[in-house]
Amino acid sequence: MRHVLDIDDLSAEELRWVLDAASQRGSPTVLDGDGVALVFEKPSARTRNSMEMAVTQLGGHPVTIRDDEVGIDVRETAEDVARTLGCYHAVLAARVYEHDKLVRMAAVDAVPIVNMLSDAAHPLQALADLRTLADEFGPLEGRSIAYVGDANNVARSLVLATVAVGMDVRVAAPAGYGFSEADRAVLDAAGARPLVVEDPAEAVAGVDAVYTDVWTSMGQEDEAAERRRAFAGYTVDEALMAHAGPDAIFLHCLPAHRGEEVDDPVLDGPRSRVWPQATNRMHAARGLLWWLAEERGSR
Repeated sequence: MRHVLDIDDLSAEELRWVLDAASQRGSPTVLDGDGVALVFEKPSARTRNSMEMAVTQLGGHPVTIRDDEVGIDVRETAEDVARTLGCYHAVLAARVYEHDKLVRMAAVDAVPIVNMLSDAAHPLQALADLRTLADEFGPLEGRSIAYVGDANNVARSLVLATVAVGMDVRVAAPAGYGFSEADRAVLDAAGARPLVVEDPAEAVAGVDAVYTDVWTSMGQEDEAAERRRAFAGYTVDEALMAHAGPDAIFLHCLPAHRGEEVDDPVLDGPRSRVWPQATNRMHAARGLLWWLAEERGSR
């Protein structure tokens, strides 16, 4: 049984298949008669809407489930949640705080598990990012991207995804906010060795795309003041974008904290592709679910 907990769960060939499927605006009803469970420990407007629409477009029935309805490891274990929902659904997708919960769900092999976000990874976002970059530039091999900010779950999946398609990847993060040793081990195992620097201008110099995310993610609210101090100078503004290539675009996984990690002239400006990127969350999810359905049918 196949699970997608991060981008490196897909081979290069499978990744291309998913991206190609995501580019098709018509899709077969490969989930006809099937339910897909969407479990949210952490709420998200983009994730819920993109996933529900992707399932519907494939002919399936999405069932969104709140945290208080399942209580992972409170009402019942992560393993038993997977077993229970596997009685009714063809796929279980979950947005959780701790990545280990997804690992434990997948270990049961009751139903394919899809990571809608965890503290370690965000593969659906990375798929949407690749689709957006490909829509803009065509073939991605040899293209370059710089991620500016906290080397978090979004950054890790982005690096894995962009390296897999042959892009040059750079990351600018302040001291203490770069990749952890565990993250580096995962990246090394995948052959992903991005240039990591502290100077945003150095990372952005000449790149085709500049990417950022919030400095304070959900669950880190107590660190907000400290993080604002640490990330001073890391705002993606027009001065920083001037170091990028002449046709460089701006990406952000959203929601944005305007005036912190990005200013309005960039977010709302002509280089911004954040709304096509948000739209591609739906297309990427549809491509991945389509691939999972094909995998199930081939067994």
